[in-house]
Amino acid sequence: MLSSKLKGITPSFTIGISTKVKELKSQGQDIINLSIGEPDFLTPSSAKNNAIEAINMDQTKYDSAAGLLELRKAIQNKLQVENNILYELDEIIVSSGAKHAITNTLIALLDYGDEVIIPKPYWVSYPEMVKLVGGKPVFLDTKKENNFKVTPKDIENILTPKTKIIFITNPSNPTGVVYSKEELQQIVDICLKHNIYILADEIYEKICYVDSFVSIASLSNDAKNITITINGLSKSVAMTGWRIGYSATNKTLATAIAAVQGHLVSHPSTISQWAGVSALTSCQSEIVEMVNTYQSRRDLAIEALKKIKNLEFITPQGAFYLFIDISNLKNKLKWNDSFSVAFSDMLLNIGKVAVVPGIAFGMDDFIRISYACDTEELLQGINRIQSFIENL
Repeated sequence: MLSSKLKGITPSFTIGISTKVKELKSQGQDIINLSIGEPDFLTPSSAKNNAIEAINMDQTKYDSAAGLLELRKAIQNKLQVENNILYELDEIIVSSGAKHAITNTLIALLDYGDEVIIPKPYWVSYPEMVKLVGGKPVFLDTKKENNFKVTPKDIENILTPKTKIIFITNPSNPTGVVYSKEELQQIVDICLKHNIYILADEIYEKICYVDSFVSIASLSNDAKNITITINGLSKSVAMTGWRIGYSATNKTLATAIAAVQGHLVSHPSTISQWAGVSALTSCQSEIVEMVNTYQSRRDLAIEALKKIKNLEFITPQGAFYLFIDISNLKNKLKWNDSFSVAFSDMLLNIGKVAVVPGIAFGMDDFIRISYACDTEELLQGINRIQSFIENL
């Protein structure tokens, strides 16, 4: 008999969509996939070459549960120089992707029944991660007129004695919004007042189109002490398959996270970690090129979407997604349980474009498209969306 924890787990929408797209393409159908949240760039050569050299040098043995010392030093330097946060080496834990870093943190912090505030819209895996470790996800409704950003009042309205953590994703997946320093300080003040940890998911930090990106932990020593900074190399350096992420937090919690990881997986692949060293020290020009390309695609996508009647969206300041309000189309099609799923299914089957239904992010009046794809394919996909809507 399966664990009772699995009863409330929702299968991944994005994996389901990817499977359906592959199936349709195998049948010879011309599908444009705007659902995938993966850079279409290749891992930079210097990172790959460093991994090859590590293999040739037989760097294939067990290493520290906290991660390769050379990689933690590179992360430490990155956080100090780029984010203005000074972490000791034993406060940094390298994990098998940012998702793993988050899970380790939740295991280390949560007792059964502890509550975790998850602002909507949220990344699809947050609630399931919390449930899998015995926590309780508590969803916070944000407002469209506030660009779906969390406010101190929002937090206070949902607090209970069981609240232990709040997720803050900055830049956001799926909206692409970026918090200002003042907005983050207000959140920190509330969390300090109520003794709540901030899980700061900054995986899209490098993919930012404004000059105002601020790491929460950089605001003050008090902010740093309650913040778990989560980051990784999947999005910024196109290293999704290498599975390298990390957490940086206070010493006590970092020790606990390292202990959890040591028992579950020992440590991430040593070869991937050597690639990560180079990614953090030698790939800045490639990162700049990627971000410039994403921004160019974003601008083209925005202009194309503006031509489609009945759609609304927030201009993203980071990441590589557009979160599109389709609520004005509700009277155009029949639907039962989920409007966004019905719309997305029809768009895929009739319009031949794959998107992610907003219900996956807790917002059923929306869809998410990704512009981490070929520019021509992106614009063709938006044209197909326009034709599909015009024919509803």
